Amino acid sequence: MAALDLLGRRWTLRVIWELHRNGAPIGFRDLQRRCDDMSSSVLSTRLTELREAGIAASTSTAAQPTWRLTALGDDLVTAMGPLLDWSRAWAERR
Repeated sequence: MAALDLLGRRWTLRVIWELHRNGAPIGFRDLQRRCDDMSSSVLSTRLTELREAGIAASTSTAAQPTWRLTALGDDLVTAMGPLLDWSRAWAERR
């Protein structure tokens, strides 16, 4: 239930998707732009929650921290594959 609570929070799946889609570590501002300029406070909260859950991690660089999915985060994206397939079939029926 805790995982479903986390994943059901506004913007959480989008942040995970953008971290996955990018494939390489991404800075906060770039991630914010990819998430349709969501508020910085919401993005900061979601990244903190994902880091605490072990799904995302930050890496410090000289310029700025960057974010990436952890191995657990990659496993989550893989596990969500069947749901993505189901949702595509569902959308076609509507």
